Amino acid sequence: MLAALVLAATIGQMQETPAHQEQRLAWFRAARVGMFIHWGPVSQKGTEIGWSRGQEVPVEEYDNLYKTFDPTQFDAEAWMKLAAQAGFKYVVPTAKHHDGFCLWPSKQTDYTIAHTPFKRDVMGAIAAAAKKHGLAMCSYYSILDWHNPLYPTGSPGGTTMKPRPDMPAYMKYVKVQLTELVKNYHLKMLWFDGQWEHPYTMQMATDLRQFLWNLDPALVVNDRIGKGGTGDYDTPEQRVGGFQRGRAWETCMTLCTQWAWKPDDRMKSLPEVLHILVETVTGDGNLLLNVGPMPDGRIEPRQADRLRELGAWLKKYGSSVYGTRGGPWKNGAWGGATCKGKEVYVHLLDWKGGRVAFQALPAKVRKVECLTPGTVKLATDLNFWTLTGESKGETDTIVRLTLDKDAYKLGVFRAPG
Repeated sequence: MLAALVLAATIGQMQETPAHQEQRLAWFRAARVGMFIHWGPVSQKGTEIGWSRGQEVPVEEYDNLYKTFDPTQFDAEAWMKLAAQAGFKYVVPTAKHHDGFCLWPSKQTDYTIAHTPFKRDVMGAIAAAAKKHGLAMCSYYSILDWHNPLYPTGSPGGTTMKPRPDMPAYMKYVKVQLTELVKNYHLKMLWFDGQWEHPYTMQMATDLRQFLWNLDPALVVNDRIGKGGTGDYDTPEQRVGGFQRGRAWETCMTLCTQWAWKPDDRMKSLPEVLHILVETVTGDGNLLLNVGPMPDGRIEPRQADRLRELGAWLKKYGSSVYGTRGGPWKNGAWGGATCKGKEVYVHLLDWKGGRVAFQALPAKVRKVECLTPGTVKLATDLNFWTLTGESKGETDTIVRLTLDKDAYKLGVFRAPG
C-alpha cells in the first residue's frame, strides 16, 4: 500500500482510493485512545493557552512568559510511562498553539523552548520516550499564529490586525516548520487547528495538504487542515460525535475544564471518563483525552491518578475497545456495541431495568459472556435479541457475544427498543 502512496507522491499529485485511505488510517482506528497535551509558558499563569493572550494576560506580559519558563521537573519518560499506563496508544503534544510559541527548537523563530531558561527540546524528548513505550508520536500545530508578524490577525482571539502582514511568506514559514516536525520527530499524524480565520483560504489548505502528501504520503492529518471536511478524519470538540462508520472521527475532550493547566480546575470523575470513552468507541470514533501539565513540568498528581484508573479499566476490558469498530447496533443513552471479527462487545451504561432488546442480527450466537461482574442471559427470536441480567455496580457492564459470522460485515442495526 505505501508503495502505491509513494508513487502517487512522486508524480506530484495526491492520488488515493478510499481503500488506500482506510489502510493508511488502520493504525489510527485500531488505537482508539490518545493523549492530548496542552502545555507552554502560559501554564505559569494558569490561564488558557493562546486564547488568554490579550484577555486575562496582557499581550506584552504573555509574550515574555517564555523568559521565565523553566519546568525543571519535566520528565518525558514519566509522561510517556503514564500515557502507557493509562492505556493511550498515541500522543499529541501542542508543538505550536495559537500563541506561536514552539515546544521544539525551530530554526524559523526565536520564540521557542530553546530560548527559555529550560532550553531542552521538549518535542524531541517526548518523541524518544513515546517510541520507548510503544506510543505513536503525533503533533498539534496551529495554522493561525497571533504572535507572528507575518500572520494577519492578532490577539485577543484574532480580533486585531497587524500592520505589515504577508500571508504567502507566512505559509512558507508554516511549511518549513512542519517539515522540521515531521522529519525530526517521525510523526504519524498532524493535528491541525486554527483553520477558521479568513486569512487562510481553501486554496492554501489544498496546497498545504499536497505539500504534506509529498513530504510523507503515510502521514495522517485531521479535518482542521482545511475547510469543509478536508483531511482524513473529523474532530468534534468537547462533545462526543454521533455514530459514524463511513468517515473516521475523534472526539477531543479535556480531563478537566481548561485545555491548559488551571489551579483547582474541576476534574472529570472516572465514571464520567468511562461514559465518554464508551459513547465514543461504540460510535466508531477515537477519544483524544487532554491533560495540561503544570508550570514545573509535572502532570498534576490528581490527573495522573485519574489516568491510571482509566488504564486499570482498559487493562481489564481493553479487548472491547482496541482494534474494534462501532456497531453492529447504533449506540445511544443505553450504551452501545463494538465489534471485532466474530466478537460483539455490548457496553451497557443503562440497563433499563435489567432488560435491553436489540434488533436481531442475521447470525447465530455461539457464546454469551459477562466480562464485568454480574449475570446475564440472552433470549433470541427472529426479530429481537433480549439481554436480561444484573450489574454488580459497574459503570459499564460489558457482555461479549460470539457469533458465527464477522460482526462488522453484518451492517448496522437499530438501537435497543
